[in-house]
Amino acid sequence: MSFDAHQMDTVLLVGAVVMLVAILAVRVSVRVGLPSLLVYLLMGVLLGESGFGIHFEDANVAHALGFAALVLILAEGGLTTQWAEIRPAMRLGVSLATIGVVVSVGVMAVGAHYLFGLDWQLAVLLGAVTSPTDAAAVFSVLRRVPLPRGLTGALEAESGLNDAPTVLLVSLVSTGAALDHGVLGFVGIVGYELLAGVALGLGIGFGGAAVMRRVALPSSGLYPLAVLSLAVLAYAGTTALHASGFAAVYTAALVLGNSELPHRAATRSFSEGIAWIAQIGLFVMLGLLVSPGRISVDHVVLAALAGLLLTVVARPLSVLACAFTNRLTLREQVFVSWAGLRGAVPIVLSTIPLSEGVPGSRKLFDIVFVMVVIYTMLTGPTLPWVARRLGVTEADESRDIEVEAAPLERIAADLLQINITDRSRLHGVEVGELRLPRGASVSLLVRDGHTLVPEARTVLRHGDDVLVVAPRKMREATEERLHAVSTRGRLAFWLQGPDAG
Repeated sequence: MSFDAHQMDTVLLVGAVVMLVAILAVRVSVRVGLPSLLVYLLMGVLLGESGFGIHFEDANVAHALGFAALVLILAEGGLTTQWAEIRPAMRLGVSLATIGVVVSVGVMAVGAHYLFGLDWQLAVLLGAVTSPTDAAAVFSVLRRVPLPRGLTGALEAESGLNDAPTVLLVSLVSTGAALDHGVLGFVGIVGYELLAGVALGLGIGFGGAAVMRRVALPSSGLYPLAVLSLAVLAYAGTTALHASGFAAVYTAALVLGNSELPHRAATRSFSEGIAWIAQIGLFVMLGLLVSPGRISVDHVVLAALAGLLLTVVARPLSVLACAFTNRLTLREQVFVSWAGLRGAVPIVLSTIPLSEGVPGSRKLFDIVFVMVVIYTMLTGPTLPWVARRLGVTEADESRDIEVEAAPLERIAADLLQINITDRSRLHGVEVGELRLPRGASVSLLVRDGHTLVPEARTVLRHGDDVLVVAPRKMREATEERLHAVSTRGRLAFWLQGPDAG
């Protein structure tokens, strides 16, 4: 089958229209607190055989493209996650991504077999594909809710790490290889793939960051491309060594996103844009793969019951099994249980048995699709309300600042651009009270579109953009000082070390 320029023009036309409609739909979904994936899935269904007549039934292509999209989504999640926020909750996040997954799969498999009458292979697959939370849904919804860092960090870490073990489990169960190795052999394989994936991700992340700090690229636009390429390299290189590429890409992106690299804000913005493209394409494609006429009332009932089992029984038990790692209160356990947002990941995982030709896999795909739609509509919009009712929200908003850095190679220094956000305690602080480390200085102030050369008595205001020049060896100390004043106020000076001026 040939593909000519005329067909490419048609593809570009349809793709551009779908993309623009999807982008406009983001605003609507954000207003109502609904994850945008539902809008994109609906768009895919409308474009499919029951709507505009586009036929797409290739499970292998869906599987491959779905994994590619998940790589980009996980990379964005790692690049935009602050290590300082998830570090205190990393034990809980890892526990939820491992122990929690085991408990959830076990509960769902037993329930699906004895309550819903599925054979053991389909029952285990249903438990495995529905156990992981979705990174795109978690990142998009949770970052709009003022939660303590511990809860947000744990849920983000879980969504970034739990894809790896479930992908492996679904693949082994779909091919029948899970029984070939025995329980200990299976645990050994999972352990090796996860540990090797994390190790390779750390190596590529730290190695890539070290190289990028020493190489001055000719264009600022190359830095985001290089960082994203390193994250994709972590995935592809790790899978080539038969280890977990999903664990590697998230780990590498987390390291790169928290390294002292030039143009970090631009890199985050670029990765967010790429992740949006990946999400839109992924959800539209999955919508195309669904045939509404094939979904019966029995499928809807089974999906509702399976989702109820997952939400009310399996998820709370998995959280309870992991609560000891961070000593969660009962209210926090209830919230974490409710915040186990599902999205594209379960649907993508259900394409694996579909591509392997597992008996009943088409029914499994339809059930998972309907379940994701129903419970995303239930949990996503209600999450802020649940957080408030349980009293786990923070009354105050973030007081931190936004920092962008660009290299000044000739003088071995960095130019830091600091945006003073609405809640930052830098508001009202005089430039002289910043007490920046020796060698660092405030060079320019941008306020209401006008530039100002600041003096020691110049008072900083909300909305100001402050340009600070810092020697490269003092850059980290300078940023720490600015963050300290932004969050704790001018008295943070007394916590500053002897290098302060």
